[in-house]
Amino acid sequence: MTPTQLRAFAAVVRLGSVKRAAAELGVSEAAVSLHIGQLRKQLGDRLFTRTASGLAFTPGGLRLAGRADEMLNLQERTIMEVSQAASGRRLLRVGASSVFAEYAAPGLIEVFSRRAADLEVELSVHDPRRFADLLRSRTLDVAIGPQTGAVDKALVRKPFLNYQVTIVAGPEHPLAKVEASLAQLREQTWQLGPSAGTDVGVIPALLKRIGVPEDRQQIFQSHAAALEEVKRNNGVAPAVAFAVSKDLANGSLVRIVDPSLRFDGVWATLTLADHCAPPAAEELVRFVTTPRATQAMLRGPGVGPGRFRPAVHVTLWSSSN
Repeated sequence: MTPTQLRAFAAVVRLGSVKRAAAELGVSEAAVSLHIGQLRKQLGDRLFTRTASGLAFTPGGLRLAGRADEMLNLQERTIMEVSQAASGRRLLRVGASSVFAEYAAPGLIEVFSRRAADLEVELSVHDPRRFADLLRSRTLDVAIGPQTGAVDKALVRKPFLNYQVTIVAGPEHPLAKVEASLAQLREQTWQLGPSAGTDVGVIPALLKRIGVPEDRQQIFQSHAAALEEVKRNNGVAPAVAFAVSKDLANGSLVRIVDPSLRFDGVWATLTLADHCAPPAAEELVRFVTTPRATQAMLRGPGVGPGRFRPAVHVTLWSSSN
């Protein structure tokens, strides 16, 4: 199988017709049909047939459909890695949930990338529900975020850091000096970061458990921006405890007390199984469990992207806790 043949087949699968695949690839329909015919001959499978309702795939065609994009992505990654090796550079693509990316990733990646002069780290933010697909397609080398749900045998998940989410308010907020009830919390304006935009992780679980109405939720582009609004005594917010420890100590934020509520989370790494993850990803998975890594992560938001080494790139995509 050649990459050209796989691209033709992948386009037909994605677009549902040879005509549209040819238009996307910038070739003739005859060329796409030729590549599909070559695949059929090599594999001994018709792969798909045309019906009045569209394309109907054989079991073998469905299996190839699931592997074609993965194989093409692996080829592109191999080309990139060979090029990097020739220039003496390696690239590690780390995907993270929004809370981890904002609070724990900066310190972690800053310290980790110092360990190898030839390593470049690209950090991007994703919904944790997409982690598995992004790893399988080789879009990511390692994913880090909340430990949610079961994973299949093709993936390895390793929990490495427990954290707590607390509810905070400004020092002059009416609930700052009392023991708040659930009813009182539901009546507040909640200042939230991007993790509230999904249903995965500790913060969405907190909002659901308290029963915060949607019309009481204001979502900002970052969790830090939401906390700045809270410091002005405008509403309340959930916050990662270690990230607001200094604000609690200096009085710019106050912890709201409700003895019935405790919100704990676990961050975990997710990689491909059977040694399919690149060596740099395996190095990071081992490193996150060390005391040095824990100390770097717990430094909180004081280490921002602006202090990354030039070798670290930050890309903001869809986000989540």
